[in-house]
Amino acid sequence: MNFRKNSKILETYLNENGVMRFNLNSPENLNALSENMMDFMQNALDKASLNKHVRVIIISGEGPTFSSGHDLKELKAGRKGSDKGKKYFLKIMKKCSKMMQTIIKCPKPIIAEVAGTATAAGCQLVASCDLAYASSSAKFATPGVNIGLFCSTPMVALSRNLTNKHSMEMLLTGELISSDKAAKIGLINEVVEINNLKDFVLNKAEKITKKSSITLKIGKEAFYKQLDMKLSDAYDYASKVMVQNMLNIDAKEGIDAFIDKREPNWKDK
Repeated sequence: MNFRKNSKILETYLNENGVMRFNLNSPENLNALSENMMDFMQNALDKASLNKHVRVIIISGEGPTFSSGHDLKELKAGRKGSDKGKKYFLKIMKKCSKMMQTIIKCPKPIIAEVAGTATAAGCQLVASCDLAYASSSAKFATPGVNIGLFCSTPMVALSRNLTNKHSMEMLLTGELISSDKAAKIGLINEVVEINNLKDFVLNKAEKITKKSSITLKIGKEAFYKQLDMKLSDAYDYASKVMVQNMLNIDAKEGIDAFIDKREPNWKDK
């Protein structure tokens, strides 16, 4: 099964192995997370979450910029309201926050494929994904401080991936960092040569598609839920999750297959 759907600014493509690609396709606007782009992304994420044929999602960007973050021209235009843009700004921030949280809550693993620059909310998008791989020429920044607007919402995603010192260095200086440094501090998983990036990420995604989707769903949800728990509560919660997981058909099949030295036949149940 191959399925491709194009909007003007977001391309979606599902291959025969269950890998769905969301390609931000607004390079003339630096793949900014405009209001329309976020609407398309939210809709695509919502649909993919419920689509049994989708097993893994890759998010990429067309052109030399992965995403520059919020559309500053839109934000500037929003100031024309009688409240100086307060209601509009709140709407945009809520829309973006919902989209980022949908990535976390989505039962499918989501991988960022970063071939170019990811800044501000674009960097937040990378940090929100479950996995992230970048080209050796990619760069990352939260440069809001340079224009008098602290990257407070990107801070939420950064601080859940990086140490305090590394997060604050990016937030306070607004400087671009290399993909090598991004990998060193934990913003991305690995640096890959640009010519190999697409194939590398696809190969990684297709390895994940071979796992039981119900197991991945259970594991992803449990991972993010336990992060905010104290240690004893986290172990108590994870123990209950494992018990429920053990009762699933796929857990029985997986254990039997391992003992019998054969490939498992997943039912995704």
